[in-house]
Amino acid sequence: MIYLDNASTSFPKAPGVAEYVKNFIETSCFNVNRASYGAALHAEETVFDTRELLAEFFGAKDGRNVVFTGGVTQAINTAVFGLIKSGDGVVTSVMEHNAVLRPLSSLAASGAAVDYINCDGGVMNLADAEEKISRRPKAVVLTHASNVCGSVNPISEIGRMCRENGALFIVDCAQTGGVIDIDVVRDNIDALCFAGHKGLMALQGIGGMVLSERAARLMKPLIHGGTGSFSHLTSMPDVLPDKFEAGTLNLPGIASLNASLAFLKARGIDNIRRHENALRAAFEDALKGVDGIRLAGTANPERCAVTSVDFVNIDNGEAAYILDSRYDIKVRSGLHCAPLAHKALGTFPQGTVRFSFGFFNTADDVAAAVTAIKEMTSA
Repeated sequence: MIYLDNASTSFPKAPGVAEYVKNFIETSCFNVNRASYGAALHAEETVFDTRELLAEFFGAKDGRNVVFTGGVTQAINTAVFGLIKSGDGVVTSVMEHNAVLRPLSSLAASGAAVDYINCDGGVMNLADAEEKISRRPKAVVLTHASNVCGSVNPISEIGRMCRENGALFIVDCAQTGGVIDIDVVRDNIDALCFAGHKGLMALQGIGGMVLSERAARLMKPLIHGGTGSFSHLTSMPDVLPDKFEAGTLNLPGIASLNASLAFLKARGIDNIRRHENALRAAFEDALKGVDGIRLAGTANPERCAVTSVDFVNIDNGEAAYILDSRYDIKVRSGLHCAPLAHKALGTFPQGTVRFSFGFFNTADDVAAAVTAIKEMTSA
């Protein structure tokens, strides 16, 4: 099997994750904040240590500002609905995933004003961004990189614009966490929403937010319930991270992050990005001049290891099926939950076939994919 769907979820997971999680489940999988016996305290130590690792990884000053959620979609919803209300102005981009578009659409239906930054060929129009942010919206909600074409947005520059205009800055780093350096203080990010199972190479079902003090103060909880703390209160406690962590945490998922972060730190995310982008560049170079396909969204010089291929004479869904059934190459076809991005790239409604490379892919994987595409388009 050749797995080229890492933008969906990383595979395999980081070395050591499976063994660490297995050991945690067998020895330490007890509820945290709810008991004082030793085994439960060990589980609490794992959660605390993982918060601290994530705070260091993303440049936060305090591990308490790291909040765990059931995934990046829940994190984005918590931030969006917790900070933005009817009548507020919001700026986003046309390259967003539905994890951003659908919450904002819901808010727009109740009276929020949503404005979209233009992105030409996947490249953000900075003049358009500056003009829209200068209107002083309540918040800017932005993906760090497109899951369709890998185009990376300049979050440091957008963060500066947000700071100068008093806007809250919510960033979806589903495609870049674990691959590109992000510093929430340097980049002026109020709510960094991350996925555990993509570039961070941990399990599905775990994600979270890294919050600024301003966002933590202003944000309302999306979910209310027991926290194991301040149990005399019938309302959510106002301290971090308890304010946003009602119910039982996904402890195996948090344990998987603990193990994967150790691997990422040892390897170095710059080395990971160089390897992945080298594979993407080799793939795209080898496809130059191949008839019957076009590459979408390659104009941006800053990209993640994602390439979208539009098959001209073969239905893209059929192309993905052939790649799987005939060549054992795993990819994803369709609109990738990002309809406005495909409209901006000129690939709507047919979508594309997405090839996304990970750290464990090799040059041989690239060569096999190129050979398969050439055979399919020449038949």
